[in-house]
Amino acid sequence: MDIHKISDLIYTQILKNKEELTVQFNTTKGTIGFFYVDNLLPQELAEQCYGVFPDPSEMRVLKSIKEFKHVSAQMNKHHPLLEKVIYAFQDEKIVSLIGEICGIEKLYPDDSLYAGGLSLMAKDNFLNPHLDNSHDVEREKWRVLNLLYYVTPNWKTENGGHLELWPDGPKKAPLVLESKCNRLVVMATHQTSWHSVTKVNVAAHRCCISNYYFSDVPLKTSDSFHITKFRGRPHQTFTNLVLDVDANLRMLVRKVFKKGIRKNPHIYKK
Repeated sequence: MDIHKISDLIYTQILKNKEELTVQFNTTKGTIGFFYVDNLLPQELAEQCYGVFPDPSEMRVLKSIKEFKHVSAQMNKHHPLLEKVIYAFQDEKIVSLIGEICGIEKLYPDDSLYAGGLSLMAKDNFLNPHLDNSHDVEREKWRVLNLLYYVTPNWKTENGGHLELWPDGPKKAPLVLESKCNRLVVMATHQTSWHSVTKVNVAAHRCCISNYYFSDVPLKTSDSFHITKFRGRPHQTFTNLVLDVDANLRMLVRKVFKKGIRKNPHIYKK
């Protein structure tokens, strides 16, 4: 199946549910706007994506008190189907449709897959509450939407590895969105869009295909530049202290070096 057929399938399913998805986003945009759509692609195609997902050994591992996961943006090292699906989400008609649902006039997909691409979480992997970096790799456009497409068949509630949104901040209770196979979640990213992923409890792989969309202006007028900032969970007092120091130091560096000391390696080097 070519990329145009895949994008047509995605577009048709989102368009069919446009009214409901618009209500979802508008109802939640006062805190962290989001919507999700199930059965995005034919189930067989979603399972094919999972079947060709790279092994963790073929991906870059990120492991610290902030997170434990496997990622890759270097798509030419992996099965071509995965690259087709990723870039299908960057089709102009899909970007425009999602912009209409979210009330954003002009959106830009990210050909470089900066911080996007593939994400795999195995047993004991997790992602602490965090805010995504506010900008693109060149610090020219604002990161405004995060698209997460899950492809692991029969992923159960008890498996963990689910997306958490913290609409009242990381000191309150989160809203959990399950990582169901063939589900697309679209969430807003801004100054208070704290989100995380629960720990995976089983010896299995939760696989996700992700994209970011950018804009010329931030979602909230109060937004300002910020790096990716992590926190501990509400009970992790010491972790919070450590991560606050880490974030403050990294922000200090970015005030001196606008694009950082080194270029983020998580981009597609074509």
